[in-house]
Amino acid sequence: MAQSSVRATEDMAGKFGGESFAALLDESLGTSEGLEGTVVKGRVIAVENDMVLIDVGLKSEGRVALKEFAVAGQPPELKTGDTVEVYLERMEDKNGEAVLSREKAKREEAWTALEKHFNENHRVTGIIFGRVKGGFTVDLNGAVAFLPGSQVDIRPVRDISPLMGTPQPFQILKMDRSRGNIVVSRRAVLEESRAEARSELVANLKEGQILQGVVKNITDYGAFVDLGGVDGLLHVTDIAWRRINHPSEALQIGQTVTVQVIRFNPETQRISLGMKQLEADPWDGVQAKYPVGAKFKGRVTNITDYGAFVELEPGIEGLVHVSEMSWTKKNVHPGKIVSTSQEVEVMVLDVDPVKRRISLGLKQTMQNPWDAFLEKHPSNSELEGEVKNITEFGLFVGLPGEIDGMVHMSDIAWDKPGEEAIQGYKKGDRVKVKVLDVDVEKERISLGIKQLASDPFESASIGLKKGDVVTCTVTATNDGGVEVAVGDGLTGFIRKADLSRDRSEQRPDRFAVGEKVDAKIISIEARARKVSLSIKAKEVEEEKAAMAEFGSSDSGASLGDILGAALRRAREREKDQGEG
Repeated sequence: MAQSSVRATEDMAGKFGGESFAALLDESLGTSEGLEGTVVKGRVIAVENDMVLIDVGLKSEGRVALKEFAVAGQPPELKTGDTVEVYLERMEDKNGEAVLSREKAKREEAWTALEKHFNENHRVTGIIFGRVKGGFTVDLNGAVAFLPGSQVDIRPVRDISPLMGTPQPFQILKMDRSRGNIVVSRRAVLEESRAEARSELVANLKEGQILQGVVKNITDYGAFVDLGGVDGLLHVTDIAWRRINHPSEALQIGQTVTVQVIRFNPETQRISLGMKQLEADPWDGVQAKYPVGAKFKGRVTNITDYGAFVELEPGIEGLVHVSEMSWTKKNVHPGKIVSTSQEVEVMVLDVDPVKRRISLGLKQTMQNPWDAFLEKHPSNSELEGEVKNITEFGLFVGLPGEIDGMVHMSDIAWDKPGEEAIQGYKKGDRVKVKVLDVDVEKERISLGIKQLASDPFESASIGLKKGDVVTCTVTATNDGGVEVAVGDGLTGFIRKADLSRDRSEQRPDRFAVGEKVDAKIISIEARARKVSLSIKAKEVEEEKAAMAEFGSSDSGASLGDILGAALRRAREREKDQGEG
């Protein structure tokens, strides 16, 4: 109040003498001065442009900006005569007017209400309107509070934009009116609501129930879904009927999903969820859709050491075992035959709807190369190939159709042992062969090289038969007997025991290489390519013939006499033939 006004009042008190008036004045001034810093009621006298003139019962009126009376999102609505609450900052300013504030009045009102809610542990409603270091600012109906970033939500929030500008429930954590500090939490409200929802949800949860949830976290083996206060595990195998290698292929964090409760353990409160259970099972009627022997196209979804999985339709996969992948590529990793995501044609080999397994074949969609080879190259056909490999028992020769045939060592040469004949070949050699046999079932082709020429043994043995006496030439001697050449290109052998009728003469060393001997054929083994002879058998036969011609030992003549007579007669015949 101005000093002139005070003096005028004192003069009036003197004139009207009243100590009682002075007391009333002091009481009035004291009361008015006590109003500063408080909220008082006033009456709108006028609204002039963007200012409102308000009478609060003091000597002078005050002015308040019209915008301070605006409600968020709406223009201010004030008219003359309206009663409003304002904050009295000072009794008068330099212009003699009361200094009033509607904003501060609202703030005071808000603080009073907030203190009550804080003391009673009640929630309050506010609007997030700004971002500051470490958190956000919240308007609590006029009072500004701080919302720490960790208190925005139960889970970290990447984008808070959808929450800003909309009323949200908060819990006051602490407040200090003297410092003007208020700290609030939205997370505390959510956790409390979540606990209530969790209790209600768990109480009513049952297997087979269909719920909506939000994907909370993704792991290698599945996804955790927030059902509204309680989490359930959606295993990777229960996301879809089709093969999913990682849950992130079908889900993302924050995604809303519809799930079915597969299993629920009330004691541990573990919840198993499924999504594929809400769709028709593609395995129903699978035998009719995929009959054995039918061919289908599919996509390779996974490759393992033992084969490749092929998706015939979403949710239906079959296994092509490594043994069914190629006719010719044996002991090869499946990854070298097919690749992931490749489209292939397969044949259904077996269907087991109980075990949910389908066996597929890849090679069955192509012609069997052994069948194809047999069609073009039947037995006795001649062709050329490359020596692919040499083993201790023969040669492997590459043939048309990326298959191999084998020349056994016994079929390499007529005139050499197999071990010796095989030494004349090396890998990469081009050789002519004859088809001896094709076993399609066992996937074997027998070839021969020596069969390209006639068997010299057969030609050399023509006209010879068991029992014939032939003249041989000694080619070698050993402890077991004597090797001889019979005719043209035929090899024979006389065992030591067959060298003489006389045991003392059964010595191989008494024969010289090149010496001519007569011997009887006792066997001809075409398969073994072997002729067995015997000098002893020839001598025994000659003895029998002599005895038959010149007499018997029963006549009294000695065997020597009989043989001597036989020899004399033989010489005489030779002499007569010479003279004649």
